[in-house]
Amino acid sequence: MASRRTSSVHEPLSSLDGLAQALRCLPGVGPKAAQRMALHLMQHDRDGARSLAQALAHAASAIRHCERCNTFTEEAVCALCRSGKRDPALLCVVETPADLLMVEHTQAYAGLYFVLMGRLSPLDGIGPKEIRLDRLLKRAGDDSVREVILATNPSMEGDATALYLRQQLAPLGVRITRLARGLPVGGDLEYADQNTLLRALAGRSEI
Repeated sequence: MASRRTSSVHEPLSSLDGLAQALRCLPGVGPKAAQRMALHLMQHDRDGARSLAQALAHAASAIRHCERCNTFTEEAVCALCRSGKRDPALLCVVETPADLLMVEHTQAYAGLYFVLMGRLSPLDGIGPKEIRLDRLLKRAGDDSVREVILATNPSMEGDATALYLRQQLAPLGVRITRLARGLPVGGDLEYADQNTLLRALAGRSEI
């Protein structure tokens, strides 16, 4: 009996279990959700599963980092960096490609970008090398760049990253700015937290 239990420990995963385990790499997907997804694909959408597998395989082999801004692209240099309609004097530094897309959706920014692909987090082993600091300094040191906008997220790690980047960028002589923070549109003062109110007061402007 003991030898039978021992051999089962090393028994390979079934294809269905392997699929569910692979799906757990997605953010917010736990064991039960992954199992439901796997069962759904096999029971109701085999064609969708094949299409998903092909799309994932193609994306994994075709997508690379832009040589100038570090975002995802299939070309050596992405479309935004190649565009002649962007203002090369402005360089907006964001944490992720998703943050870049959010800034683009505002249609209020016409400069260029640099994507850190993360933020400083020593406890997670993410340091200056992991956020491509050397590439950022080289990019910001371009004679065409006049202002670097630090658009890291308003979190402890995002603020620490912005502070560190400001220190590293200062010797370049470019203007360094940080995204303003304050009250949300449609929000009420009574529901705002103290830090948000403090930053709103500090960043007030004339009307």
